Amino acid sequence: MSATESGSSGGSGTVEYIQHHLTNLCVGDCDPVTHKAAGFWALHVDTLFFSVALGALIIAVSWNLTRNLNPDTPSGFQNFVESILDFVSTNVRDTFPGHNPLIAPLALTVFVWVWLMNFMDLIPVDLLPAIASWFGINYLKVVPTTDLNTTLAMSLTVFGLIIYYSIKVKGAAGYLKMFLFHPFGKFLVPVNVVMTLIEELAKPLSLALRLFGNLFAGELVFLLIALIGGTLAVGAAALFWFPLQVVLDLGWLIFHLLIITLQAFIFMVLTIVYLGMAHTDEDH
Repeated sequence: MSATESGSSGGSGTVEYIQHHLTNLCVGDCDPVTHKAAGFWALHVDTLFFSVALGALIIAVSWNLTRNLNPDTPSGFQNFVESILDFVSTNVRDTFPGHNPLIAPLALTVFVWVWLMNFMDLIPVDLLPAIASWFGINYLKVVPTTDLNTTLAMSLTVFGLIIYYSIKVKGAAGYLKMFLFHPFGKFLVPVNVVMTLIEELAKPLSLALRLFGNLFAGELVFLLIALIGGTLAVGAAALFWFPLQVVLDLGWLIFHLLIITLQAFIFMVLTIVYLGMAHTDEDH
């Protein structure tokens, strides 16, 4: 369904247009009416496809770049990649205590991968779904980070590393001690356990929900702007509404470019900070 088609059916068409674009291509345990996941064994194929494809793009570009490195006369793209590496390395040095060979590559991967997934939000909202419809694919959500499953999966991976390094650095007894005696000492152990548990669970939730919320809201604004041309631009009114749509779309695109970069940066920095906290012997 395009924005123009939605305009012909009024308000209900507008709602259907938005719902259609916010529905994933679901396979498995999915509701046949709403096409939403109805159980655990439901897969969002579009999210998996674009996430893996962008990850494969990173691997392919990195492999090609390493084979063509020229330290004497670097290309413009090599200089660009080196500037990103310096940027990430600086943040790791400034934020992470000590040394762990995993942190810098992880931070780089998180930053680039999240940015690329966010960047999919800048592609015109009707373009890829329209192309997919030619092949009989009726639902296609092209921005992986507007799917809570993606952001939650990444944050839980980081959370797993936090637990692993916390136990590795502090020891099992030290990690248990953090739950029992922080923050109020040995006389309020039950309260300490509850407070520390909430504090630990807040880490993956804050990572997942912050990224998801900002990208979902950005996608929704693009859909609303697209509806200006379909819902309001009828006949001679298009002479006013279409230029307005172009101006709004361009303005939001430029602003959203800053948002997607900022969100990738925040996810990276919080990953470094949380893993840095796991590497310290101090309670808090």
